[in-house]
Amino acid sequence: MYNKKFLKHYWIMMAPGYIWLVLFSIVPMFGIVLAFQDFNPVLGIFKSTWIGLENFTYMFKMDDVRQVFTNTVVIALFKLIGNLVIPLIFALLLNELTFKKLVRPIQTIVYLPYFLSWVILASIVLNIFSASGPVNGILGMFGIKPTLFFGRPDLFRQLVVGTDVWKGFGYNAVIYLAALTGINPSLHEAAAIDGAGRFSRLLHVTLPGIRVTIVLLAILSLGSILNAGFDQIFNLYNPLVYSTGDIIDTWVYRSGLVNLQFSLATAVGLLKSLVSFVLIIFSYVMADKYTGYKIF
Repeated sequence: MYNKKFLKHYWIMMAPGYIWLVLFSIVPMFGIVLAFQDFNPVLGIFKSTWIGLENFTYMFKMDDVRQVFTNTVVIALFKLIGNLVIPLIFALLLNELTFKKLVRPIQTIVYLPYFLSWVILASIVLNIFSASGPVNGILGMFGIKPTLFFGRPDLFRQLVVGTDVWKGFGYNAVIYLAALTGINPSLHEAAAIDGAGRFSRLLHVTLPGIRVTIVLLAILSLGSILNAGFDQIFNLYNPLVYSTGDIIDTWVYRSGLVNLQFSLATAVGLLKSLVSFVLIIFSYVMADKYTGYKIF
């Protein structure tokens, strides 16, 4: 039987979380009505003119919006691949390291960037790749002229993906390392007795043992395909790289808060949220189908 007094304590404990959810996640959702209005800040939401889907129609005619969606998908897709593959390789290398005393120091070193905000890391990265930074200094030793790396549209996406993977691969590897501990050591011993080398055991014992984890992480990552990382790009980009670096979130920020196009920015943000919602549902269906993972 339930102890009502004891249950009440649980509700009190969860109350701050529910209040935060309502104030910052549910109440702001009423603002999506701006996507269907010609919003005028003076008139407010209730008196602004309703224009139906005109903002969405105008949005699809804009070349900027098409480029922004393309940039978002390309950057997010390569981040997804990099943040799956690089942590996996790193976890496998750590797992195969014979001198185990080095594992913890290496993990600590590669974890550090994850705990720093992009405000700090962006300053570090921009200084490293600046015209007078160490990268251009090294290139100058070979007679190569200084390059403004973060001012070149053809390099910006690669730098964004690379720095994002560098920041998070150590922390993301924790999941794979946890999965690796679940593999029965007797399987490796049996394979070794049968004459399998380390690489052969890696292919036929280790990878199959964490296959479900790899597939699950890949599928669940699909839901964030339109989240290319506002914090990172906002702190790294500039007008010179808008053509390849401007994503949905940064475009909405500039259009809505800087250029005061509130209705258009809301329409773009709403479309992104709807697509992301569909992808999240699809990813959980696939996760249930192929790995048996369920949230309900």
